[in-house]
Amino acid sequence: MDLAVAGTAFLLILPVELPDKTFVATLVLATRYRPLPTWIGVGLAFLVQTLVAVTLGGLLARLPHRPVTLVAAVLFGLGAIVLWQGAKNAEVEEAATERAFVGKLLKLERGKGGRTTTTPVRAAAVSFGVLFVAEWGDLSQLLTAGLVVRYEDPVSVFAGAWVALLLVSAAGALIGRALLRWLSLGTVRRTGAVVCALLAVFAAAAALGMPAPI
Repeated sequence: MDLAVAGTAFLLILPVELPDKTFVATLVLATRYRPLPTWIGVGLAFLVQTLVAVTLGGLLARLPHRPVTLVAAVLFGLGAIVLWQGAKNAEVEEAATERAFVGKLLKLERGKGGRTTTTPVRAAAVSFGVLFVAEWGDLSQLLTAGLVVRYEDPVSVFAGAWVALLLVSAAGALIGRALLRWLSLGTVRRTGAVVCALLAVFAAAAALGMPAPI
């Protein structure tokens, strides 16, 4: 495994998903169930989704190099635009909207507090189902596939992306409410946009046969 590639995947996926529906959904789930089974269920959902994204990227990487690398550059560029635009509205109010979305998915009524009495297995299963549905086709999956195309190293990309998702979901389950009080969502998303933009430039340079630093 290439630690540099894994680190690049980690540094890209972390600001993309912190805080997105990944973070907020885990926060909401952890208010209904115990944090550990919630995190396990969420982590398993991300395991499946990351495997799918890496597999898709591996299949794309088998196609002719130049057009596929240009597609990866476009994906990174779109990611940069989405994140930068999202930074304008990335305040606590947006997080509240995300919580409302997850609340509807769980069929919860606003104002009800306390954790639901249920088994750890059921809590993990519900958490798995919610995150699997809410995050399917998310920006992080597209960028993960793009990273596999860019580096042709699915194992390293998978490790970095999945660890980033596990870290985000752990933060949501354990310290989500406290983190939202002081975290600048706009700064996080602008950081992710810069990383995506750099990867877009490097991928485009590689497609055109120019040397790229990473």
